[in-house]
Amino acid sequence: MKKRPRRPRQLVVAINGTKVVKSIFLFIASLVVVFVMSGALTSLKPELRPQASLYGVADELSGAFFATLMGMENQYFASAVPEDQKGFHFSGLSLKLATSINLEDPRSFLGRELPGFEHFDTKIILAGEGTDYTNMPMESPPPSEVIQDEKEANLAELDKLDDDTPKKPAKEPDRSTGKRKAVYIYHTHNTESYLPFLKGETNPNNARHSKVNVTLVGDMFGKALDQQGIGNTVDKTEIEKRLVKKGLKYPQSYNESRLVVKEALAKNDDLDYLIDIHRDSRRKKDTTVEIKGKKYARIAFVVGKKNQSYEKNLKLATEFHHLMEKKYKGLSVGVFAKGEIGDNGIYNQDLSDKALLLEFGGVDNNMEELRNASNAAADVFSDIFWDAEKVDGKAKDEKKRS
Repeated sequence: MKKRPRRPRQLVVAINGTKVVKSIFLFIASLVVVFVMSGALTSLKPELRPQASLYGVADELSGAFFATLMGMENQYFASAVPEDQKGFHFSGLSLKLATSINLEDPRSFLGRELPGFEHFDTKIILAGEGTDYTNMPMESPPPSEVIQDEKEANLAELDKLDDDTPKKPAKEPDRSTGKRKAVYIYHTHNTESYLPFLKGETNPNNARHSKVNVTLVGDMFGKALDQQGIGNTVDKTEIEKRLVKKGLKYPQSYNESRLVVKEALAKNDDLDYLIDIHRDSRRKKDTTVEIKGKKYARIAFVVGKKNQSYEKNLKLATEFHHLMEKKYKGLSVGVFAKGEIGDNGIYNQDLSDKALLLEFGGVDNNMEELRNASNAAADVFSDIFWDAEKVDGKAKDEKKRS
């Protein structure tokens, strides 16, 4: 009896074509949605971006951290990390990312619990000599009755305005912008003053005056820039007076100064730098430094995080800080970023990628200390300004040749 040959077994798989097509379509659609959402989030202006806790994870990690990670694979990166920044603790990092508590920053324990405490949530980008989270720059709004009952000006202190300040340059500057006014100096909180300017006043909360105020520092800084051949305009618009006239509140000061700055930009195409000058609220021990036998009011740099020019303005402030540390060690308090809930976070710095907010000294600094600081700041700024002019000049020449 012949055996029948065995037929090879066949595996039959039934495929539902409709379901496969749907699955592929959903997969592709999901990828498209992810890419569109990612692109939309990264292209949003900083002030419109969501404040999710994971959104700023990378911002919480230092450059040294990333360099250390890459150094695990390539020792070249590890060699670039400063000795005092090598190594990190995953426990502290995990706690920071999971709970927003930073063991090195005591504010993180209470910042979300105490009403109004978020106003002090400034981030230190670069710390000057002796600067930490306990003595950062701080501004406080004036009591409403201060300007109505302002103190008499200290004429003896004001007489020092012209001391040691030549009416004309000792010699003509090597370089000059000529008639071009390249720097615009203004004062959003124009009534901020200094106790030595006010006769008999000792309360730091009352260091305010409608005339004898931080605009005098703007004048000194402007004159010091003139000595460096840099044309400038010092605007002394009484912002607070305009607020009162319009029935606006003090926190709206930047909205009002914004109108002034935009008008200046519309009238002068030559304006390159916008510099808003303020006064800090801290006391003298934190706002004064002695360099080579001379006393200076220390200077802080504040950068707003909620505007599209943040990175470029931060770069400018960082360059200013480093050069100041090189030429006048200890003069810079540091570079600080603000833009948390409760902060303005813009400070008109979206109007230019060359915008600075400088805080000259604190409530206790006198005219001599402020004048020394103004001259030093102008000296350092001139190096930055003329270096940039060289680059711009070369770019213009190359553009003409092409």
